[in-house]
Amino acid sequence: MQTQPPVSVPVPGDPSGPQALQALLGRYSVGPKYLVEPAPSDAQLALMTEAALRAPDHAELVPWRLKLVRGEARQAMATLFAEAARRAGKGEEGAALDAERALRPPLTVAVLARIDLGHPLVPAHEQWVAVGAALANFLGAAHLLGFGGKMLSGAKVRDPAIAAAFCEPGETLLGWIALGTPVRRPGGAQRKPPAADVMADWHPACK
Repeated sequence: MQTQPPVSVPVPGDPSGPQALQALLGRYSVGPKYLVEPAPSDAQLALMTEAALRAPDHAELVPWRLKLVRGEARQAMATLFAEAARRAGKGEEGAALDAERALRPPLTVAVLARIDLGHPLVPAHEQWVAVGAALANFLGAAHLLGFGGKMLSGAKVRDPAIAAAFCEPGETLLGWIALGTPVRRPGGAQRKPPAADVMADWHPACK
């Protein structure tokens, strides 16, 4: 994957800043059945990963890794999903459905966490926050580039064979990002509360 040159970004007072924010406010998850080719190019994936690397990350541990599933690897993942379905007792119909689900997105990105439980400065919960922040930046960048995406997980991430296929020692498989070009506008987050419900002034308790 080629490294992209630095790109211009909005700075305080830059008139493009509000436009970028307005575009980001239109981001919602788009499921695999609404994603088609083309998927992001290598250059676009590099930009999305650079955005992930700009997320808050105490001590710059980068406690995450991304693995691209494309080309022949998509069929290999479909086989893994089918085998896991059989082990879970789903039968051949269920196995075929899980295999088909692996092939729906034009591009799948496995998300892996590398949490250092013994780090002397950064506790595990802060590392997990860094993983989530990177994921949010990655998906936000995909949206700004015109792509749709959704993070998927489920019981498959806990299947030992699937986890072993994706993880290096010390890594945890969190799930897969489905990526592609959206064929319809997402409906929006109908269950999200307004900003006023999740942000308030703090007042110290009176003693």
